[in-house]
Amino acid sequence: MAKNLVEQITNMDEDFAQWYTDVVLKAELVDYSSVRGSMIIRPYGYAIWENIKNALDTEIKATGHDNVYMPLLIPESLLQKEKDHIEGFAPEVAWVTHGGDEELAERLCIRPTSEVLFAEHYKNIIHSYRDLPKLYNQWANVVRWEKTTRPFLRTLEFLWQEGHTCHETDQDAHEETVKMLEVYADICERVLAIPVVKGQKTEKEKFAGAKYTYTIESLMHDGKALQSGTSHNLGTGFAKAFGIEFLDRNGKLQTVHQTSWGFTTRIIGAMIMVHGDDKGLVLPPVVAPTQVLIVPIAQHKEGVLDAAYELQQALKSKFRVGIDASDKKPGWKFNESEMKGIPVRLEIGPRDIEENKVVLVRRDTGEKRTVDQGNLETELEKLLEDIQKNLYDKALQHRIKKTHAVKTMEQFKDMLAKEGGFIEAMWCGKQGCEDRIKEETQATSRCIPFEQERLSETCVCCGDGAEQLVIWAKAY
Repeated sequence: MAKNLVEQITNMDEDFAQWYTDVVLKAELVDYSSVRGSMIIRPYGYAIWENIKNALDTEIKATGHDNVYMPLLIPESLLQKEKDHIEGFAPEVAWVTHGGDEELAERLCIRPTSEVLFAEHYKNIIHSYRDLPKLYNQWANVVRWEKTTRPFLRTLEFLWQEGHTCHETDQDAHEETVKMLEVYADICERVLAIPVVKGQKTEKEKFAGAKYTYTIESLMHDGKALQSGTSHNLGTGFAKAFGIEFLDRNGKLQTVHQTSWGFTTRIIGAMIMVHGDDKGLVLPPVVAPTQVLIVPIAQHKEGVLDAAYELQQALKSKFRVGIDASDKKPGWKFNESEMKGIPVRLEIGPRDIEENKVVLVRRDTGEKRTVDQGNLETELEKLLEDIQKNLYDKALQHRIKKTHAVKTMEQFKDMLAKEGGFIEAMWCGKQGCEDRIKEETQATSRCIPFEQERLSETCVCCGDGAEQLVIWAKAY
């Protein structure tokens, strides 16, 4: 190995935060911009986002939703219409106060989310039950003025999709909320190979202005949790504030029931932290911009580069295939491809050409094998499927190993300090206990999982009767 040819990456078990920063910069996913907390998403990072976006957009459209686009700026008076909503977002809002040299008569908010814009529009276009459901989604950027930032995980500006829908009944809105959470879970597990826990947020942690919030939570390599997607039943709060009404099937005026749901570029941060290792990125094949990288060995010898390019031509209809024909040494190329997380490296040299074979090297396990060129397409298909499955299985085993059930606060604190990860504990439902747990342990409630188990009869914090199992963790 020629590790010294590639810039060193901090050991992840020595300093996980520095490892993460090293990886996102050295794998050329992002660069810092001149605005604090804002990131330039470089081509390799954006290609990953495009692959995620394309997979999710396909599912969103398959469930009957249409893509739209709302304005970037929101008048302050519009934002003030839903009281809980503005209170929840007030500390993170960025304001436009001037247009050119003139001070604006009314401040404009750069969207932190678009509920109020959709609500204003829905009021104008919904009149009858025949206009329902309205199933809209937008791909956009948003700005939230975060105090502490880190590329992908928490930035002032990020990319996402936000779905906003209107329905006749609360049951319809509930079914939409569940359906879209399942779409997010599928994208995480099938596309990104990240296992998730599905559940409901507590009242304290739910989206500002929502009736309730459903979430998918994932566990990172360092034992911290990451909220990976949320789906909110907004009830009728926004609809009443904005007057979104319709004539029902009996000719009576009713208020619509709404949902909203979002999935962001922070999921790339989750993917990095779930699958990465000391060599850098490990990308699931489904989202990898390059699934197979061809590295010619002894490429100065006659016929080697020609054979490499012929292979690329033969494979590119089925796989995303790259080729490194630079004048760097093979050891450098190997390390660079590993740092970028490319799932399979394909090596071909004079002897391989002579024997009509190639060497395949897996990024996830480092396993190397020689295969006949005649079977290459089939072998690559199987290999990429196996890598995808292995990454999911490995992440699931990590989560299982790092999930601990506790019955007392002493056990809670001890387990969190020693092991980290997901802490399962019973909760009485009082916010006072939720606040005390956060104050004493820095762990927050991640979700009330849909799959419940009765660990004990009493709350882990106060000892009163408890009906709900909650998953707690320190989180990003």
